[in-house]
Amino acid sequence: MGSLAIVPAAGAAERFGGAKLLADVDGQPLLERTVSCLLNAGVDAVVVVLGPDADRLKAEVPALRDRRVQVTLNEDPSRGMFSSLQVGLGRADGDPILVVPGDMPFVHSGTVATLLSAYRRTPTMIVSPRYEGKRGHPVLLPPDLRAEILDADPLGNLHLILHAHPDRRFDVDVADRGVVRDVDTVGDLPR
Repeated sequence: MGSLAIVPAAGAAERFGGAKLLADVDGQPLLERTVSCLLNAGVDAVVVVLGPDADRLKAEVPALRDRRVQVTLNEDPSRGMFSSLQVGLGRADGDPILVVPGDMPFVHSGTVATLLSAYRRTPTMIVSPRYEGKRGHPVLLPPDLRAEILDADPLGNLHLILHAHPDRRFDVDVADRGVVRDVDTVGDLPR
């Protein structure tokens, strides 16, 4: 069983004003950068969980047509990002399971590769990148947490699962600010 990334990307992007995942980031759609980072880092499979704009995104984001990428729908994205994580986990399994929100286009593929390497040395641990003392994404999860995530309340969040396992946390200090840099508003994009 190879590595699996779940990319929750079903939100309405209301603070952004809509169509956030297609926003231009250095000449590419935002979601293209997020998914390509994972593929370039050597992640074996990526499940991207989309909402009502799935058809448009599939047409305009080339990485979604990569053979290693599976696109699935969250029929009720109003429940929040955790419900999208659950939808994605219901479609595939992996070891480790990486979780990175779709609106994090600034993570470097080298950082993801470093995290994968750290996970291989500590395969029962929850591995997180840490930039200047702050934990970020992607978070790498061992497969034994899959059932716990799937059984949790869809209105919950991943932090509740992570906080239930403080003895299993392993942080990797990185120089990549992208691990803590998401895009919520147009002002979060590079100028």
